[in-house]
Amino acid sequence: MLTCKDASHLLSERQERPLGLRERCALRLHLWMCVSCRRFARQLGLLRRGMAALRQQLRGETRRAELSDEARARIRRALAEREGPPRTERL
Repeated sequence: MLTCKDASHLLSERQERPLGLRERCALRLHLWMCVSCRRFARQLGLLRRGMAALRQQLRGETRRAELSDEARARIRRALAEREGPPRTERL
């Protein structure tokens, strides 16, 4: 019989690798009896889905942030014009 600590470890491992038959059966039996570990399993699933959604969102924002070479050149020219000639420091 698994302890809650063992079950939580297997639930986390299940996110990274397929569990063996003995591990799956022991975990399933424990989850059948333990409401706290079932809740933890649901929370892990929610976190995994949330992180996947965030990863997709960030990938989309990265693509939108990419600029063409022409746009980069325009920005560089505008910044150079705005700064003016190089300053000399006075002491």
